[in-house]
Amino acid sequence: MASMILLGTRKGTVLLDRGASSWRPRAIEHAGIPVCYAARDPRDGTLWASLDHGHWGPKLSRSRDGGATWQDLSSLKYPAGARYIVQYLPTPDFDPAAPAAQPEYRDATVYKIWNLAFGNADQPGRLYAGTIPGGLFVSDDGGDTWELNRPLWNHESRGGDLFAGDATHENRWFGTPASVDYGVFEPGIHSIVVDPRDGRNLLVAASSAGVLRSSDGGRSWAGCNRGMLNDYLPDPRAEWGHDPHFVTACAAQPDRVWQQNHCGIFHSEDGAANWRKVSQPETGAHFGFPVAADAADGRTAWVVPARADSHRMAIGAGLFVARTEDGGRSWTELRKGLPQEHSYDIVLRHALDASDDCLCFGTTTGNVYLSEDRGDSWRCLGHNFPPVYSVRFG
Repeated sequence: MASMILLGTRKGTVLLDRGASSWRPRAIEHAGIPVCYAARDPRDGTLWASLDHGHWGPKLSRSRDGGATWQDLSSLKYPAGARYIVQYLPTPDFDPAAPAAQPEYRDATVYKIWNLAFGNADQPGRLYAGTIPGGLFVSDDGGDTWELNRPLWNHESRGGDLFAGDATHENRWFGTPASVDYGVFEPGIHSIVVDPRDGRNLLVAASSAGVLRSSDGGRSWAGCNRGMLNDYLPDPRAEWGHDPHFVTACAAQPDRVWQQNHCGIFHSEDGAANWRKVSQPETGAHFGFPVAADAADGRTAWVVPARADSHRMAIGAGLFVARTEDGGRSWTELRKGLPQEHSYDIVLRHALDASDDCLCFGTTTGNVYLSEDRGDSWRCLGHNFPPVYSVRFG
């Protein structure tokens, strides 16, 4: 049973401790600094926070004493010669079918450390970090040093090996609006899934490219977007250009993979080799950002629906969570204890988590809600937190 909840917020890291009858927040850490993601390494208990310093750029911070003290680490850095093909925010007259112009190149720099993931028990020092502009970094010494995964960076789907020269393939990794605040329109890796059966099996998801899989520890990568549908591409079934918002897998049944996508909810029963759209717009289970999978039953998952990309708020006037227990064939609205009037909350991609029978989510209006009965009922842990970027049990 989890004893801690970690919140990454717009104004710092908030830790909540489980008490006999309630969860109590501690004083905020990294006060005033946006924290993109905060999580606890289940192998050794180290706490991690991804800091988004407006002036100094992104950094990682870790605590090895349960949050009593924190150590800021040197920022991840792209190696000399790392370049990418520049993307631009589409204009209203943008035609994705038009012939591509000559590529424009830019030296890579880390704009945002968007996500962290931890290796398995037999990989004690292994950590992963996903960044904007679309780099996967790997550490094998507990985060002291980091190295760019070049096979993914050099993948043909994003132009080939730009260390060696100009592009040899068309770049199919498009930009994400999440990067616009950094003055660019570039892709970003926001989801990293490590197979608990074999740490060499990895899934990553990038906005806006899709899902990729490695079965050899990151030495090679292949796209995993069969069955995906993107309703704003000329070919909705295109191999690349999909916009996953978050991807996660069931710990006990890791071939059961869930994806909340810009264009709906998708489920895979074969490790992301094939996807099936399981949205039910008539129930509201369709557009949104986060998805959480049950750790024991891969058919069970939760989402927090939103109205639409153009209306990022709760559907109607009431906030609810949708749960499926049959692989997405049906969805149940869970509203008990959640506000059903004048609610305009939105829940971002990392801001929902599940642990045993507990679920927790935080919103961009600073509300944090907890369920201890698998979502059947909810209670508020606080209304006045900073806007919440991530929620993770620890």
